[in-house]
Amino acid sequence: MPSHSPEVSAVILAGGQGSRLGGLDKGLVPFQGVPLVQHVIQRLSPQLDNILISANRSLDAYRTFGYPVLEDEQAGFQGPLMGMLSALRISPSPWTLFVPCDTPFLPADLLERLLSAAQQQQAEIAIAADEQQRHPVIALINSALAKDLAVFLASGERRVMGWYQQHRWIAVPFSPAQVFFNLNSAQEFEQAQGHYLQGSHP
Repeated sequence: MPSHSPEVSAVILAGGQGSRLGGLDKGLVPFQGVPLVQHVIQRLSPQLDNILISANRSLDAYRTFGYPVLEDEQAGFQGPLMGMLSALRISPSPWTLFVPCDTPFLPADLLERLLSAAQQQQAEIAIAADEQQRHPVIALINSALAKDLAVFLASGERRVMGWYQQHRWIAVPFSPAQVFFNLNSAQEFEQAQGHYLQGSHP
């Protein structure tokens, strides 16, 4: 796949409540002196051009990073699927890559491997996985699924894997597991800091 393929747009999901961080807007919390979302942007920007930030507050702050900012269609912090729906509805690309704002070590070949696997296996959804677990919110989704997702959410469902399982989905293995280390709590920020100081981060 050529670099910066127009086949894919990326969405950084930054619309959560940050409940495990005392309600802080997680994407704007500094890590290594840089807002967490900026780390994610730095990982994604070499892989594709079209990047959008999904957020439900601090909208002006997120706009300072130079990318469009999209709010959920329905307010109230209704989970990642609502952010995905809002983005899929406006995605200009056949595929949309979703990543959370709290994963600063994303692999440099994330998009290439997810797209290649999805195309080879004729999947509609490709999610990242490591030797320990799946990461459902790190996913490449066929943008044509927007209408189906709207129906799923209208039924009151909010489970990410519950929706995926209604479609042709695959898990794509990556290694090491640290590439998907996510920072949800103060303890996890400390652990990630340790990876940096030890030079063991991906």
